[in-house]
Amino acid sequence: MTLAELAITVALLGALGLLARRLGMSAIPAYLLAGLLLGPNEPKQLALVSPSEVTDFVAELGLVFLLFFLGLEFSLERLSRTGRHVGLGGAVDLLVNAALGLFVGVLFFGATPAAVILAACLYVSSSAVAVKGLIDFRRLGDDETDLVLAILVFEDIAIALVLGFAAAGGGGPSDTLVVVLKALGFITAGLAASRWLARPLDRLLDRLSVEFFLLAVFGFLIGSAAVAEELGLSEAIGALMAGVVLSETSLREQIEERFFSFRDVFAALFFFVFGLSIDISALGDLGWIVALAVLVTLVGKIGAGMVAGRIGGFTTRQGFNAGVALVAHGEFTIILAQLASGNPSIDPADRADLVAFAGLYVLATATIGIVLMKESKRLGRLLFPIRTLAPEA
Repeated sequence: MTLAELAITVALLGALGLLARRLGMSAIPAYLLAGLLLGPNEPKQLALVSPSEVTDFVAELGLVFLLFFLGLEFSLERLSRTGRHVGLGGAVDLLVNAALGLFVGVLFFGATPAAVILAACLYVSSSAVAVKGLIDFRRLGDDETDLVLAILVFEDIAIALVLGFAAAGGGGPSDTLVVVLKALGFITAGLAASRWLARPLDRLLDRLSVEFFLLAVFGFLIGSAAVAEELGLSEAIGALMAGVVLSETSLREQIEERFFSFRDVFAALFFFVFGLSIDISALGDLGWIVALAVLVTLVGKIGAGMVAGRIGGFTTRQGFNAGVALVAHGEFTIILAQLASGNPSIDPADRADLVAFAGLYVLATATIGIVLMKESKRLGRLLFPIRTLAPEA
């Protein structure tokens, strides 16, 4: 990628991102669309950027920052505050949507590791799109928002284990078990560190000037990602747990403020680079499975939200609103496919299909999810009207 190509890329990302915001949509599909348009696949007339070591490195930085910020949003305090909904709502969401996702995965890939990755892609909702929608549509004060956030927390914890499998699992039962145990041990160590290292980190970071504060946080982030990579796990797990550890410090908001711009720039480039690998010509082969996956997602997420809502004491409308907020898929679906694309235990043809599927699936669900979320209260009134007693004769 040359400087001229980078300039054109950033300009297109900015234009499409601004257009998406004006339309009230998530910017993630816009960034994927930019990569699709400028990438080496169809349409060939616009091909400008090809995947290279430079784009791979940019995408890796984007992945690290994206997972780091997701980790910053997680905290043990938040987990305890929504504990009941995390356990009940999260379990319902997992049982329903992981099972439906596995059904679609086995239908397309057979009983292979690729089927497990596709199941995870369908299971995990987009925290970024859901939270942005809650803010944009002024839903943060709604009672059912606690249920939505609790389910997202549960999904983040569950998918952290799958990240290791996506990057290196599937070679055999014993190899997969080792990867899962490593991931579980790394996550447990991270949660323990977030509890016991919060005060020492507070004291250390608070003494540093702005320059060295930035260097220390960035070094901690990259170091955690490197340790995870050395353990044979994904750097994504390391970045996620770095965020979890720092989320318990009193300087979390300051870290978010100072690194927010880095996240936005590199995350946009991450989705763009992933878009480079999407081959729109694969729609002919994958169109039916994408359509089925979108239908299954609508049924599974909305259905699980309503069931979890009733169990949690919410009304049918509130459960419907919660389920609709979980329809959009985004960053984790792309991350799983990206990690799986480098997993030597997965058949190369299946890897290519996973990447193409993930891009098309996110484009569809992120768009449909935001539209439904915007209209969910009106739809709820139409679908679930309040019953009134018939007047006496």
